[in-house]
Amino acid sequence: MAHTKSQEKRNRQTKTRGARNKAIRSELRTRVKNAVDAAERGDAEAAAEAHRIAQKRIDQAAAKGVLKKNTAARRKRSLARRVGATG
Repeated sequence: MAHTKSQEKRNRQTKTRGARNKAIRSELRTRVKNAVDAAERGDAEAAAEAHRIAQKRIDQAAAKGVLKKNTAARRKRSLARRVGATG
């Protein structure tokens, strides 16, 4: 329970940011899954497009502070290997 107005505001901000971060992380997982699925199907063109979009979303999440810089780099590298190895 908040005792001050400033703490009440911080609680509201935390809830809003948490919801935004959750949405961003959810979309990230979806985009990565789409890229990997396309690569596993053998559809090189769709895999390349999905990979490009997934990398863009990872970069945006890092820029917004949802992911740390090194985490984003690691995920991009992992994704590139998964898409490249199967495609």
